[in-house]
Amino acid sequence: MTNISGLSWLKVLLYVLLTLYAIVTLIPFLWAFSASFKPLTEIVSGEPNFLPKNFTLDNYKQIFLQEPLFWRWLFNSVVIAISVTLLNLLLNSMAGYALARLRFIGKRFWFFLILAVLAVPTQITLIPTFLILKALGWLNSYQGMIVPSMVNATFIFMMRQFFVNFPKELEEAAQLDGLNTFGIFRHIVLPLAKPALAAQAVFVFMGSWNNFLLPIVILFDPEMFTLPLGLNTFKGQYISYWNYIMAASMIFTLPALGIYAFFNRYFIQSVTFTGGKG
Repeated sequence: MTNISGLSWLKVLLYVLLTLYAIVTLIPFLWAFSASFKPLTEIVSGEPNFLPKNFTLDNYKQIFLQEPLFWRWLFNSVVIAISVTLLNLLLNSMAGYALARLRFIGKRFWFFLILAVLAVPTQITLIPTFLILKALGWLNSYQGMIVPSMVNATFIFMMRQFFVNFPKELEEAAQLDGLNTFGIFRHIVLPLAKPALAAQAVFVFMGSWNNFLLPIVILFDPEMFTLPLGLNTFKGQYISYWNYIMAASMIFTLPALGIYAFFNRYFIQSVTFTGGKG
C-alpha cells in the first residue's frame, strides 16, 4: 500500500512539474500573440501589460496589404520547405533501407562516413556550400535552397536503425510473391514505416521552415527571401517594428502547427515496429 501511495505522489509531482514547464514555455508565445494586436508605442513603452490596452488589427493589415513582398516570402518558404521535406522523406528512407538491408561494396565505409558527418557542425559547411552554388550559378534560386538540404545524415541514420529492426519475414513473404527489392520497399516497407516517416517529416519541415542561416548566405534578391529572412527586414538600423514582427511571426507559426497536427496521429505512435498483426 505504501508503494502504491508513493507512486501516486510521484505521478502528482511529475504532472505538476510538467504543467509548470508547459506554462513557462507558453508564456512567451502568448505574449507574442498579444503583442501582435498592440501598436508599436504600447510594445516599447515597457509597461508589463499582458493584454493589449489599444487592441488593433493594423499590424496584420500592414503585413498582408501594405507589405508587397510578404505573400512572395510566404510562397518561397512553402515551396522550399515542402520540397525539402518530400525529398528528405524519399532519399533518407532509401539510403537507410539500403544500409540496413542491401549488400554492396563500401557499405561499411558509407555508414561510418554518415556517422562522421553527424559530428560536423552545419556552420562549417556554409562557405563550401556557397562556393559550390556560386560555381553552379545557383545563388539566389530555389534549387540553391533545396538541393543542399535534400538529404540529412541524422535521418538516414534514424531510418537505417528503424529498418534494421524491421521484420525480415514480411520482406521474404513479399519476395516469394514476386516483388523485387524496389517493390518490397515501395509496397511493404514504406507503408509500415509511417511513424518514423512522420517524425522525420515534422523535424525536417520545421528545420527548413525556420532556416535562417542558409538563406542569409545565398539569397540576395528580396523577392527570393524566405519568411525568416523577410521578417528580418522589419528591423531597421534605428528602430525595430516589433508590432509587425509579432504579427508576421504568428502567421509564420501556423504552417508548423498545421504540419504537426497533420502528422500527429502517426507521430504519437511508437517508432518501434512490433509487426505480426493483420
